[in-house]
Amino acid sequence: MIKTLFQALDDLHPEMVDLRRDLHMHPELSNQEKRTPQLIADYLTQLGLDVKTNVGGNGVVGYLTGDHPGKTVALRADFDALPMQDEKNVPYKSRIDGVTHACGHDVHTAALLGVAKVLSKVKHQLAGTVVFIHQFAEEVAPGGAERMIADGCLEGVDAIYGAHVWSENEVGEILFNEGYTMAAADTFEIDILGKGGHGALPHLAIDPVVAASQLVVSIQQIASRSVDPLKSVVITVGSFHSGEALNVIPDSASIKGTVRTYDEDVRSIVEKKLRDLVKRLECQTGAKAKVDYQYGHTSLYNHPAQTKELKQLTETHLAEFDIKRKEPFMGAEDFAYYLQDAPGTFFFVGGKNKEVNADYPHHHPKFDVDENTLGTIGKVMLLSLFNHNLFIEKTKEKEDIAH
Repeated sequence: MIKTLFQALDDLHPEMVDLRRDLHMHPELSNQEKRTPQLIADYLTQLGLDVKTNVGGNGVVGYLTGDHPGKTVALRADFDALPMQDEKNVPYKSRIDGVTHACGHDVHTAALLGVAKVLSKVKHQLAGTVVFIHQFAEEVAPGGAERMIADGCLEGVDAIYGAHVWSENEVGEILFNEGYTMAAADTFEIDILGKGGHGALPHLAIDPVVAASQLVVSIQQIASRSVDPLKSVVITVGSFHSGEALNVIPDSASIKGTVRTYDEDVRSIVEKKLRDLVKRLECQTGAKAKVDYQYGHTSLYNHPAQTKELKQLTETHLAEFDIKRKEPFMGAEDFAYYLQDAPGTFFFVGGKNKEVNADYPHHHPKFDVDENTLGTIGKVMLLSLFNHNLFIEKTKEKEDIAH
């Protein structure tokens, strides 16, 4: 059965490539997606799936119910693009000025559509339901995942699986990790109000530049002195703005940064300590400060049982691939919210190949992937269904599902 499904997906590869390139040429920004969800809905409807549109906003959910009772498993792909110029020299270059698929969401979408087409041919062997979640607005916070969940996309779902093409790994590599895999991503902005003055008369002013500089240094002590060293945290100040003239003490300064954590307790500690530092700074310098601390995507935790089982299936049925462990890292992904509501895992597929100029990092204007990843993602998605016994043996003559 698995080999037959794989062959059907291989036969569908040219169509998946065409889908991916069409999506790549017509990218749409987060929360502004119109053409893409319509294309997805039309495709799934033509396959005979029950389709819901405008789920949580611009989301699309397709339901393929088998002829036999069984579990319900969800498969998810995201489809929003980034506000960047596409600088690749390829026929399928973005036709939308200032917008491009520089993270692989077009690949995820095309791969999942291919899986839907293959499975639609074997409905008579399907024991249960497959839910195809096509999510909008992954690149922003709050993202589409929370809104789609609130709108019911996970109702009745027993498990969920998602994938991400990964530019750091070579094509042919498939990566899994049990437990915490991606971080919660929070942001902070601190505005410091001092008292401006002449650069030669600092005693008559309250210097916000010095105060902000002191705060930047002090913030680093949160990670080194307030958090258990066995728990992960990254605090980065990425923006510092104040003043224009070299001989003038400005009135104000602002700093902005990001906080990445896995543990929710650590997440709370960082916010509290940051606010405490700001209060002490006000006492020490006489400046006034305002903190805007925003929680972003939560941390992504891959459920060990489902991850281990899918990895074992992949090692057995895709033995020609290089199956590896994905080391946890501090990037963020709102697939994390699905995993809070249902067990499952989020795996990675290498897309790097210098021979086809696919050797640029995610969010780079020349980002591209080896399109063989379409089939790889699809095959692992198909294997995830065998985690939950969604297929039965045929009771009649074999049929060619590729036709």
